[in-house]
Amino acid sequence: MEKQFGMERRFDGLRRALTLLLAAGFLLASISPAEQKDKKKKKEDANTSNTALMSDQQQIDYMLSEMTGALQVGDVEKLHSTYADDVSMVSDNWAPPVMGWANYLAIYQQQRARLQRVRMDRTNTFIKVKGDVAWACYQWNFIATLDGQPMQSQGQTTVVMEKRNGHWVIVHNHTSLTPPASGTPATPTSQRAPAKPNGF
Repeated sequence: MEKQFGMERRFDGLRRALTLLLAAGFLLASISPAEQKDKKKKKEDANTSNTALMSDQQQIDYMLSEMTGALQVGDVEKLHSTYADDVSMVSDNWAPPVMGWANYLAIYQQQRARLQRVRMDRTNTFIKVKGDVAWACYQWNFIATLDGQPMQSQGQTTVVMEKRNGHWVIVHNHTSLTPPASGTPATPTSQRAPAKPNGF
């Protein structure tokens, strides 16, 4: 009798858990895409109002953090929010500057598809603001897996920004790779590949 009573209690507990899971599923399914979009917009508006309380230097530092985070995880939408449509990019490769967001995006996506476990640390950031124009320079350390092989590189980036519609965006990015120190083994590369994606 006790055994049967114990089994009934377990089944009763399972029924309650299943009912809660189904109710949660119905609740999530009932949230329309429009409501999800509204929630996302409210979150973005909250972020905007939070950054509005910051100084221009703090806003730029925050934007640079968002940009590097978006580059690492491949969030193209967030990345685009940090770059102007008419951005120009100069890399450490002997190549013409990349002009415009659309051209940059094609290169970034091609490079990002070959990378896994991307990490970039930004240090020694200097930011200077002059009205609605600013520039920043920083050092970076980039670690990733490229085509299944570990790689690491270091360099420096200088960005020029403009404040457009109350929002700082990068209008020019110049990135330089620092050669490895003598005695430091170079990262093996079987194919010609960028030391890091353009624009990091």
